Amino acid sequence: MMKALVIGATGAVGKDLVQQLLADESFERVDIFVRRDVKLSSAKLFVHVVDFDHPETWADGLKGDVLFSCLGTTIKAAGSREAQWIVDYTYQYEAAKTAKANGVKIYVLVSSVGANSKSKVFYTRMKGALDDAVQELGFVGCFILRPPSLIRKGSDRFGEKVGIVALKVFNAIGIFRSWTPMSTEAVAAAMIGLAKSGLQGVEIINSRDILKV
Repeated sequence: MMKALVIGATGAVGKDLVQQLLADESFERVDIFVRRDVKLSSAKLFVHVVDFDHPETWADGLKGDVLFSCLGTTIKAAGSREAQWIVDYTYQYEAAKTAKANGVKIYVLVSSVGANSKSKVFYTRMKGALDDAVQELGFVGCFILRPPSLIRKGSDRFGEKVGIVALKVFNAIGIFRSWTPMSTEAVAAAMIGLAKSGLQGVEIINSRDILKV
């Protein structure tokens, strides 16, 4: 039986991840760390409302078997590149570093297709920088998923809907196959599968391989 820790539990992937963890008998306890309370109820769910700017106030709670990290925002929501970096990089790295110090052995991160710390594109450079940094922390198992565009249940983002339709058209004629849209449920299931796999070392799972997990 495992104890799961989750940051980013209220996001698109995070919501599906938590639901699947609660339904999975391999996990006896699920601790989520959120900015505000959530409307979820389960005997094995423990909600920690925290201030991500002050990890020292909730660091002691990051103790368990596996940390699932799927926190993220957009520049539009954050307000600037600097603010997005704090959410997507700083918060996640600090949580990973703290979890490792607390004896957590498995780390599972949702990154992005194209992540590369040397990229000229801000978003993929930011994601790549975090990928590089967490690999150096020394988890027994460090799994980094790089999914393509995500299909979110009930999404009302016009640009996202148009982009997914366009990618499906390109995929049908053999273009951008590695960017084939993927459901958030599939990504969540792959995260759990990796956590339970018993694999050790660093594994980077690119978009085409996520469904194989």
